[in-house]
Amino acid sequence: MSKNKILLAIADGVGDRPVECLGGRTPLEYARKPTLDALAATGSSGIMDLYKLGSPVGTDLGHMLLFGYEYADYPGRGPIEAFGEGVELQAGDVAFRANFATVDSELVVVDRRAGRIRQDTDKLAAALNGMQIEDIRVVFKEATEHRAVLILRGPGLSEEISDTDPKVEALKYKKAKATAPTAEAEKTARILNQFLLQANEVLLAHPVNREREAAGKLPANFILTRGAGIMPNLRKTAEDLKVRAACIAAESTVLGVARLAGIKPITDPRFTGNIDTDIALKAKTAVEALKDNDFVVLHFKAPDLMGHDNNPEGKVKAVETFDRLMGFVMEGLSSVEENVIVALAADHSTPCERREHSGDPVPVLISGRNIRKDGNTTFDEMAAARGGLNRVSANMFFNHLMDYLEATKKRGN
Repeated sequence: MSKNKILLAIADGVGDRPVECLGGRTPLEYARKPTLDALAATGSSGIMDLYKLGSPVGTDLGHMLLFGYEYADYPGRGPIEAFGEGVELQAGDVAFRANFATVDSELVVVDRRAGRIRQDTDKLAAALNGMQIEDIRVVFKEATEHRAVLILRGPGLSEEISDTDPKVEALKYKKAKATAPTAEAEKTARILNQFLLQANEVLLAHPVNREREAAGKLPANFILTRGAGIMPNLRKTAEDLKVRAACIAAESTVLGVARLAGIKPITDPRFTGNIDTDIALKAKTAVEALKDNDFVVLHFKAPDLMGHDNNPEGKVKAVETFDRLMGFVMEGLSSVEENVIVALAADHSTPCERREHSGDPVPVLISGRNIRKDGNTTFDEMAAARGGLNRVSANMFFNHLMDYLEATKKRGN
């Protein structure tokens, strides 16, 4: 038999709970999904705890666990956002999620997103990048719209400092404070506070902001930070296993985790991260990536968004769109010479009734001609719970997939 390849399709937040307006069924149970059900009929299903039952995880940690990391490896959201923007971090770097914001002369926040600025943030970021404060170098990179990434690089830093973002307007920005009684935390807070004031001076005088003010727009004259995380000396799981891998996604968080794991990120402006994403192009991109890679991840965000919006009908539509996406994938797999095993998973549950991530297990399956068949003919939460994979953790599921690539190590003699 030819060598196996793996396609892992992740339906973000697809797990749910029974919904009254859907007749007491979950969106997965209610939706029409012939492709997902056909995959269930040609493989084994199960349910998966990303971390452990009753412990919700974020998109960032959920994907780290699906990509072979342990809970203890989690470096915080800041480093993952940095990787999402293509910034390769070094061990000891402290990274932050950041916003361009508007403040008044008293440093009271007028707008946390600087009027949702979209243009010329690269010019503003360039003016801040490379600053030197004491023995610490500042790395600053623009991200999508008003978002940015801030990295402090140098000796003796700590992630144990507070956020500076007040989370609401009409309040003064919060000075960073050490959240641990260490010299490293005190130093990091001091450096960050100095950077924020220096950045304010630079941004106030920047031509981009003068032009914005002349046009009646809010200036992006301040930086708000949150989610500090220090970069540990993490292995890249795909490289460690000697697996060629790629990830097709629109969301920077998912792309960031992929880069962290040594998985090549692939995106396109037509991948929106919502239900209007170009599913035909996304499927074609995934199939093409299988020709050069052993392991390809295909991410679909829409179910999570509908869960957060408490929109059960919208989540049903998202599931049915995911089903069509997988239909395009299955049509394209005939062009791949090797045997392709298709796996389905989610990074967490997002129940509509809760409007937030929950610690409910998610359904998973693996399907293919060399996969054990468990007799399931539908793909949903309760059918999966009766499947042949039983109950697994995310790390176990990842290792199971890697075993089909013969990438996992034998234990014992």
